[in-house]
Amino acid sequence: MSDLANRVQAALSLVIDPELRRPITELDMVGAIQGSEDNFSVEIKLTVSHCPQAVQIEQQVTEALSKEFNGSQIQVKMSVMTPEELDALKVKLRDGREPKSNPFALGTSTKVFLIGSGKGGVGKSSLTVNLAVELAKQGHEVGVLDADIFGFSIPAQLGTIDRPTRLDDMILPPIAYGVKVISIGMFLPSNEPVAWRGPMLHKAVEQFLTEVHWGTLDYLLIDMPPGTGDVAISVGQLLPNAKSIVVTTPQEAASYVAQRSGSASHKIGQEIFGVIENMSGLKMPDGSTLELFGSGGGQAAADALSEFSGTPVSLIGQVPLSVELRTGSDSGNPVVHTYPEDPASIEIAKIAQLLIDSKLPPANRTLKVDIA
Repeated sequence: MSDLANRVQAALSLVIDPELRRPITELDMVGAIQGSEDNFSVEIKLTVSHCPQAVQIEQQVTEALSKEFNGSQIQVKMSVMTPEELDALKVKLRDGREPKSNPFALGTSTKVFLIGSGKGGVGKSSLTVNLAVELAKQGHEVGVLDADIFGFSIPAQLGTIDRPTRLDDMILPPIAYGVKVISIGMFLPSNEPVAWRGPMLHKAVEQFLTEVHWGTLDYLLIDMPPGTGDVAISVGQLLPNAKSIVVTTPQEAASYVAQRSGSASHKIGQEIFGVIENMSGLKMPDGSTLELFGSGGGQAAADALSEFSGTPVSLIGQVPLSVELRTGSDSGNPVVHTYPEDPASIEIAKIAQLLIDSKLPPANRTLKVDIA
């Protein structure tokens, strides 16, 4: 390799593909290098012609080369990988795994958490997003799978309108706030509703697990649909290593329904990691706390699930009512990123630390089949 090529490769090794999160040199995206150090061209091979990050990649390549070759005439030529080159890249990305295999089956090193509730409106999606962003802030590789097929909201809460990139049978998920994310909402026009029966729901969740290129994740958080229906059973079958987190409000009625969600998770073999009480209270200007939704629901759910499962289930967090949390969810600006000193952010950070401190389940866990 010539001195020019060596210098170009070294400079471009600092350019990270926005979707694959690896240097473009490692992904074999750097093609022909022609000319002299004063005047040369570099070919950059995109994975697909419609790559949504093409402009960003070209800009980063130009900046990296201009810094290394100050004053030189540089031409960046954007092209597309051949089918053979793309196949070779997919093999490299799978790192020895078979196509369409489940990377989160038994024995995975990824901590998988199912964040669910017995009913909607308790804030499980907001908590999922903010926990994921908090984990990513701390340097972890994090993915979020939006399994709430009918009530998807994760893309909006992360403020992303990006679409996944499809490489034949492999899907590259968009990244927002350092979190890889996939949702059925990314494949639909506008706010189109989904009206599917059970087999279609199972297939969608399975595709999100097996066809999405998640890479090596430290954490996968799954925003579950409310209730105990088809998706909960499918996820239980596909992810026997997962732990469930039950979200409720302090309200007695919400707590009572939330207990069903945790009970269903236990029946299909998943450990109940804990209960989060959301909307726990509103801090008033005089320093008092207004318990707008009552009190005690989170602890009541934890106690009931402890009795049901026969193992201790803890109340792992009480997230207070927060205007910033609500507005951040509406605007796509997670509160832990925008207002880290907000009381809700501080409590979410404490919960995230519990996830970090948790241990993986034993590799030989077996799935219970007790859903009658």
